[in-house]
Amino acid sequence: MAGELHNHSCVSSEVDLLAALSLAGAAVDRHVLDELHARGFAELRPRHGYVVQRLLVAPQTATELAAALGVTQQAVSKLAGELLAAGYVRRTDDERDARRRPLALTARGAAAVAAARAVRADLLSRVADAAGGRAGLDRAREVADAVLEVLGLGRAVAGRRVPLPPED
Repeated sequence: MAGELHNHSCVSSEVDLLAALSLAGAAVDRHVLDELHARGFAELRPRHGYVVQRLLVAPQTATELAAALGVTQQAVSKLAGELLAAGYVRRTDDERDARRRPLALTARGAAAVAAARAVRADLLSRVADAAGGRAGLDRAREVADAVLEVLGLGRAVAGRRVPLPPED
């Protein structure tokens, strides 16, 4: 398998590093989403993941989600409505303020997160094999972290506060 990757790396060496990272990121997202759809989570779209990431931190209102994701409350409300309708999130009660109705992940939402993590773990294992083991992954992680820092996203990624990309 490592020889197979080597042949592919000759092709990818013709593409600059940032283009390769961008293409790889999009391909990983597509792979994970395809696997989630195949596992029964067919309603999920890439933009839903940004909301789910925030809800992994804590239950949040649409206003809080909008602020964290750098979008309008209307944009978050649309995504939240889709996730509510599909059973991935639910509205909760706030014991301190009855007017607040934060969103939280449901058991189905948690199952989708677990499935996505399993798909990513499997893919990472395959990539590690193709990249020559842990050392290759460690160096790739350093490069990815450097790209995120240069682009000003290091803290946002660490805090699960990556801005929601514009819709196509």
